[in-house]
Amino acid sequence: MKILKGDKVVVIAGKDKGKTGTVQAVYPKVGKVVVEGVNVHKKHKKPTQQTPEGSVLEIYVPIDISNVAIVDPKTKKASRVGYSVDKNGKKVRISKASGSKLD
Repeated sequence: MKILKGDKVVVIAGKDKGKTGTVQAVYPKVGKVVVEGVNVHKKHKKPTQQTPEGSVLEIYVPIDISNVAIVDPKTKKASRVGYSVDKNGKKVRISKASGSKLD
C-alpha cells in the first residue's frame, strides 16, 4: 500500500469529500484506512453493571483507500504517490505533483 499509518490525507470522494486527517490504521487485505475525523459513526452501548446508564460512542469507521489521496507537503493539495531510489540505494516514497519526499 502506498498510504501508511501517520500520513496526512484528504478525502477525494464520498460524504466527507474535502476533509483532511491523519491515517490512524491501515487494513491492506481489505483496502481500507481509518482517518481521524472522517466517517464518524455513533455506536450505542447497552447499560451494564459498570455503566448502568449506557453510553453513545463516536467511532471512526474505515474508508476505502481509493477515496483518499495523500497531501503533498509542498503544495498542501492532493497528490498521487510514487517511488524513487535515493543516493544510498534506498526506496523512498515521493509525491507525484512536486517530487518531494514523503518519508
